[in-house]
Amino acid sequence: MPGKARAKILVVLHQEHSSAGRVGHVLIENGFDLDIRRPPLGDNLPETLVGHAGAVVFGGPMSANDHDEFVRRETDWLTVPLKENRPFLGICLGAQMLVNHLGGKVEGHGDGLVEIGWYPIKATEEGRKLMHWPEMVYQFHREGFSLPKDAVLLASSDTYPNQAFRYGDNAWGIQFHAELTRVMMQRWVVRGAERFVLPGAQPGRDHLGGRLIWDMHLKRWLDEFLVEIFGRGMGVRE
Repeated sequence: MPGKARAKILVVLHQEHSSAGRVGHVLIENGFDLDIRRPPLGDNLPETLVGHAGAVVFGGPMSANDHDEFVRRETDWLTVPLKENRPFLGICLGAQMLVNHLGGKVEGHGDGLVEIGWYPIKATEEGRKLMHWPEMVYQFHREGFSLPKDAVLLASSDTYPNQAFRYGDNAWGIQFHAELTRVMMQRWVVRGAERFVLPGAQPGRDHLGGRLIWDMHLKRWLDEFLVEIFGRGMGVRE
């Protein structure tokens, strides 16, 4: 007899060779298939998520404020998971698109500071109720976002105060990157080296050195965070 069909998670990536990284690994290990779409390369997005267990929109080098057709299309598409109350996670660019969709603002730091490297975050009271958060996270962004109306702030930092939030029951946004494998980080450090001279950025050696110290804690947090978002499908909670 054929086996039971695996539930699908919609994965939205923004470059030809982008990967879902650890997020994809954890979801696959917990029984999901990945339905990967790349809107900048012409892929469409589903009109409904009825056939999916949720969606993840990842980061990219573009801005959520860009006027590219796919940026507007993705931002408008977020009506689908919100209206259908499907689990949704936005990471960096994905979180910023969600903020724009909800009427918030995405912009750079007033003093031109960036977060590129490892930086401390602090969970809010609401965040601590959910889980234990890492003290340091990996960042790679030049813009941050305001907290949308009615959203719950889960984690903060000094330079960019809004680092993680929940909107409603099933929509989540995070500014930082927990999805990077070692190979992904090495690629980012090579390809993004010109950004390390920006105000507040860290040199490449600190990206890789920090990984040896803090990555284990960040990975553990990611596992728990994905259970919090997609837990029903992962069979971890009722």
